[in-house]
Amino acid sequence: MTTPDVREAGHGSPILLLHGAAGPASVDTLFTHLAGGHRVIAPVHPGFGDTTRPDDLDSVAKLARLYLDLLGRLDVTSATVVGVSFGGWVAAELATAAGHERRVTRLVLIDAIGPHIPGHTIRPPSGPPPGGPPPATAGAGGPPRAGLAALTAYTGPDMQDPTLLDRIRKLDIPALLIWGEHDPVISPDFGRAYAAAFPDARFELIPGGGHLPMREAPDQTFAALDTFLNETLNETGSPQ
Repeated sequence: MTTPDVREAGHGSPILLLHGAAGPASVDTLFTHLAGGHRVIAPVHPGFGDTTRPDDLDSVAKLARLYLDLLGRLDVTSATVVGVSFGGWVAAELATAAGHERRVTRLVLIDAIGPHIPGHTIRPPSGPPPGGPPPATAGAGGPPRAGLAALTAYTGPDMQDPTLLDRIRKLDIPALLIWGEHDPVISPDFGRAYAAAFPDARFELIPGGGHLPMREAPDQTFAALDTFLNETLNETGSPQ
């Protein structure tokens, strides 16, 4: 059984934090902020960083199942899942897969890819992730070279799932979709359409934010996130 590399910090209600194609370092500021009031569990997707992806771990659905098993091994019975970009796709898949297990009680998607929404396309970044040093890339930017093959293995060439929207329409948990106003990868209109498919979701546009708004506009991003977590605490019954 694959065991992902995991970093943990903080105390309180559990949050599973899933990074995007820019790699685990891209969520460092988010990890630190959330750890101020929560137990944050942040795995590294196998194949990113210095990790190895097994050949049979080759879909978003399998990656989501890996993290459901991780929560079980950590004895986490209810968690908020926060996913950024590609990690948002994994988070949504994880929430739909959890089903009656009720391990996922809240969902936060930050500039998340995943569903097929007609009229919208993904534009891979043409430069390094903002707010950090240029990574070793496979071309003129985008995901770090070490994670590019893993990303393609998980997502396939289309980088979308035509079944995801139908499945999230059945979710009965509160969701927050945060979107950078100037996201060059996937537009805020995509985010609005995505949010509209959830039974219980709110959409927050972050002025001045790009594809990683927690780095480009941290104050606004953290304010939106904290408000959602505080307001939905009683609704979900998550422990402090």
